[in-house]
Amino acid sequence: MTITFAEFINELIVNPKLLIITFFVLGVILVNGWTDAPNAIATCVSTRSLSPKKSILMAAVFNFCGVLFMTLVNSTVVQTIYNMVDFGTNSQAALTALTAAMFSIVLWAVVAWWFGIPTSESHALIAGISGSAIAIQKGLSGINGEEWIKVIYGLVLSTVLGFCLGYAIAKIIKQVCKNMQRQKTTNFFKKTQVVGAATMAFMHGAQDGQKFMGIFLLGVCLSLGITGSTTFVIPVWLMVLCSLTMTIGTSIGGYRIIKTVGMGMVKMEPYEGTAADISGAICLWLSSIFGFPVSTTHTKTTAIMGVGSSKRLSNVNWSTVKNMVYAWILTFPGCGLLGFLATLIFMKIF
Repeated sequence: MTITFAEFINELIVNPKLLIITFFVLGVILVNGWTDAPNAIATCVSTRSLSPKKSILMAAVFNFCGVLFMTLVNSTVVQTIYNMVDFGTNSQAALTALTAAMFSIVLWAVVAWWFGIPTSESHALIAGISGSAIAIQKGLSGINGEEWIKVIYGLVLSTVLGFCLGYAIAKIIKQVCKNMQRQKTTNFFKKTQVVGAATMAFMHGAQDGQKFMGIFLLGVCLSLGITGSTTFVIPVWLMVLCSLTMTIGTSIGGYRIIKTVGMGMVKMEPYEGTAADISGAICLWLSSIFGFPVSTTHTKTTAIMGVGSSKRLSNVNWSTVKNMVYAWILTFPGCGLLGFLATLIFMKIF
């Protein structure tokens, strides 16, 4: 299945269903850029390697590049998300369920952002569509277990590997630079922090941009009455549209999240920020290659925890970590339940 930009615009004009689902999916992408992307640049801001304004602008640019480049090279994450759930053969009911899922994700994300809690929009997306699929199928038959298990793999990869890499890389850097002049190394790592933050922003776009393109294509198929399609070609115009929407979301702000992740959890020096960025980028790259839909939030924050623990465990503000972990744990059942209930309500209304 594929659709040209001209065909999409023509269908958008005459098909109100497509217009509605496009509005909601782009809304979710916007919120993702607004709330999730700041995680990528949090350490860069906290170590004062770059100002918040310049960091957000840089994140916006590299998010855009990440979506475009990685989708052209490897679109396995798109395939995973697209095939994760089954909304059934009734395209109208399926489209209603998908719209309800998008509504629940936006609601969850905005509430979390208001309180400055860096929840995972990736996991909110997965939970929301899963809850909606269960509601419309009246059971677990709406879940594709073979694809869903990749979420578990990604969760393990983003937490365990992120923490271990952060710890190890921070230790290695400290050992290599122990006899060097502190001022010179600080200036050097402030520069590498900017590169590291740009890389993290690029990989955020590579991961999260693909997730939402999978949902966008699913919405297009359902609005056209197509169900059960498992093969598709991702058009370049869709990559550009998703990239621009995420970029706009990132440029809106995100200082609340930056403050929690980069300043509230661990007090870092530039070399530690570099170690966290390198660790997070490696995890996101591996996940994208293997098609695991991982969370940028989980990856970056666990890498920061690992870096902080490399000095001593007390260097990490575990009360802030505890609040984030509670939010992470609540995302799957919480957003899943929202998706489930929103679908039941939307089905009655529409």
